[in-house]
Amino acid sequence: MTGAGLATLAAGLQAHKPELLGGVGIIVGIDRFMSEARALTNFTGNAVATVLIGTWMKEIDGEQVERVLSGDEPFDEQTMIAHHHDVAETKTEAVRAAV
Repeated sequence: MTGAGLATLAAGLQAHKPELLGGVGIIVGIDRFMSEARALTNFTGNAVATVLIGTWMKEIDGEQVERVLSGDEPFDEQTMIAHHHDVAETKTEAVRAAV
């Protein structure tokens, strides 16, 4: 939760060293920029982890990634959903056939 750390810091300072509470104002001015950096870092980490695990599980089509990133093929989220749905149906059909 954004700002929760500042509230905790202010409460802790007020309880233990109230004379330092005035310094929280300086931190508030910087925290907005730090929050943006944390969000960017979080997004980047999630993206890298997704690609890494997708590659590890052999779920990423490298050729399609190249086409989309080069701009040759537009990104279409519906094809991802349809593909996932088709895979789920195929697995369900295979389980039914095995029974």
